Amino acid sequence: MMHGVPAWLIWVIAAAVLVGGELLSLDLVLIMFAGGAGVAAAAAGLGAPPLLQAIVFAVVSIGLLLGARPVARRHMTVGRTRTGIEALSGAQALVLEPVDRHTGRVKIGGEVWTARSYDETETFAVGEHVHVMEISGATALVWRQP
Repeated sequence: MMHGVPAWLIWVIAAAVLVGGELLSLDLVLIMFAGGAGVAAAAAGLGAPPLLQAIVFAVVSIGLLLGARPVARRHMTVGRTRTGIEALSGAQALVLEPVDRHTGRVKIGGEVWTARSYDETETFAVGEHVHVMEISGATALVWRQP
């Protein structure tokens, strides 16, 4: 107990602050420390001395960082579906109107897009298949298929 405040409550507050920090960073680091603080709060609630609480916090936090965090990060990235403009980058397009550095039209996945040549020195004829390099505003920047 610290100045009348139970040690378990201090650990719970620390865990809550760490969770709040995690919500801002989303790196899955602070949440692991929050887990350690939660287990330390339980140890404090069971009457563990402060040194043991600190050891429990450190061991659990490091264990979560080394064990749970890599697994959680893999689950967050594996199978992630690209959507919107992100999904168009790398797509194949069909040239509908000649494309040069200023103007053109392409069909990407059933939709007609304004297009420009990614390399300003290249032009593409109607019927050519091109590669969408990026989307700039509402314009597809396209390049010759590799």
